Amino acid sequence: VQLQASGGGLVEAGGSLRLSCRFSGRTFTNYEIGWFRQAPGKEREFVGSIRWSGGRTADSVKGRFTISRENTKNMVYLQMNSLKPEDTAVYYCAAQYRGSVYRSGEYEYWGQGTQVTVSS
Repeated sequence: VQLQASGGGLVEAGGSLRLSCRFSGRTFTNYEIGWFRQAPGKEREFVGSIRWSGGRTADSVKGRFTISRENTKNMVYLQMNSLKPEDTAVYYCAAQYRGSVYRSGEYEYWGQGTQVTVSS
C-alpha cells in the first residue's frame, strides 16, 4: 500500500484548506483511512477517519473539519475550515485493515505527511 498526502500550506486563521490522500496498491474499500497530525513537541493525534461513508472526526476539530472519500478515485479528503493556529502540524494519512481507528499504532501504512501552518 502506498499513500500520498498533499494539499498543505500556509493559511491565515479562519481560512480553509483541503488535504488529499491518494491510496494505491490494494483494494481501497477494504481499508479505513485515517488522518493524524503531529505538532512539534507533541504526540501524534487522531483527526478523523473513514471507511465507507460518514466518517468520524476528533472532538477538537468537530464542526470544522470534514472527512470524505471518493472510492472511484481511491482518494480521501480532509476539508478543514475555520482553521486555528493550534491546528498547525504535519498531517498524515494512514491506512488500516482492521483495529481501533483512533490508535495510530494500529494503522499499517502511512503517507509522508503534509505541513499545515495557520498564522494568527
